Amino acid sequence: MSGPLTGVRVIELAGIGPGPFCAMMLADQGADVLRIDRPGPGARGRGAKYDVLGRGRRSLALDLKQPEAVELVLDLVEKAEVLLEGFRPGVTERLGLGPETCLERNPRLVYGRMTGWGQEGTIAHSAGHDINYIALSGALHPIGRAGEGPVPPLNLVGDFGGGAMMLAYGVLCALLEARGSGRGQVVDAAMTDGSALLMALIYGMHASGVWSANRGENLLDGAAPFYDTYRCSDGKWIAVGSIEPQFYALLLEKTGLDSDQEMREHQMDRERWPAMKQRLAEVFASRSRDEWCQAMEGSDVCFAPVLDFEEALRHPHNVARQTFVDIEGVPQPAPAPRFSRTPGSVRRPPPTAGEGGREALADWGLDPDRLDVLEGGSR
Repeated sequence: MSGPLTGVRVIELAGIGPGPFCAMMLADQGADVLRIDRPGPGARGRGAKYDVLGRGRRSLALDLKQPEAVELVLDLVEKAEVLLEGFRPGVTERLGLGPETCLERNPRLVYGRMTGWGQEGTIAHSAGHDINYIALSGALHPIGRAGEGPVPPLNLVGDFGGGAMMLAYGVLCALLEARGSGRGQVVDAAMTDGSALLMALIYGMHASGVWSANRGENLLDGAAPFYDTYRCSDGKWIAVGSIEPQFYALLLEKTGLDSDQEMREHQMDRERWPAMKQRLAEVFASRSRDEWCQAMEGSDVCFAPVLDFEEALRHPHNVARQTFVDIEGVPQPAPAPRFSRTPGSVRRPPPTAGEGGREALADWGLDPDRLDVLEGGSR
């Protein structure tokens, strides 16, 4: 076994979205994550191997409405360092697995809570999804083209960036502190808070007056001609980000526009940006994406082709770095970040509900036969 978190035991109360992503990150880096699933196939009935967020851990299938199942989880809590849950506020308390109960059983436990709105607040108990959370934090508003509505950035900003990664960061901070103090604590990770934090730079720029509240008028939102995507002659796309003067000069050189005085002397003149962008669009539309890759890729232009899923898997840079791995025929991103001495890895494919549960109980020092009296007993 490898990974910097080897030896850390984590209980994951199964949920959707950011909770599983956080647990996957911890498992990728060596943590022994035991997922508590509901009995039955659930959403993974389509094929467990496609549940990429579930990789690297074992599962117990327990009906937490049964007191015996709750008691088993509490016994596991005594063996764990971390518990992760992603229910609405108050749900785990009603189940008998709230932080007060768990910390009483294990005072060193780090109790990680993942919600959209947070554990308290005026709408803390309301339903929501990524798009709602990033709308409230101000992260959604600036994403989009001028004169058009906000564009949902998949569920990357709320669920994963502002949610799962913040939870993983918070849990590891609390874990580090607990190893010194001997005391655990609750980590309240809310996607509204996390996505707001991701906007720190933009909020600062807006406060200083250099970022407009209007979409499509700013340095990083597609308004700048040197920071946008462009369509090529074959219908494929490229991305340029030539912000710094030396990189912008190279962009003009590579596109043959270095003799254009307006392009050369007025990089940061926002009034001229639309016309400058039109010039670049015409040039990029004159050649195929492959031709532009040959001319620019690997240079300091700050250039990349816009790749689809299959193309990303095959790109030589991603292949050289092994950015993607294949687990049971399912291509997926490899663990990140990388460690020089204790590298992470995908230790096992995603489990079906209950798969590996008996083995996990034995490894954690509990009697696997306790599952015999519970419905949906794990294998």
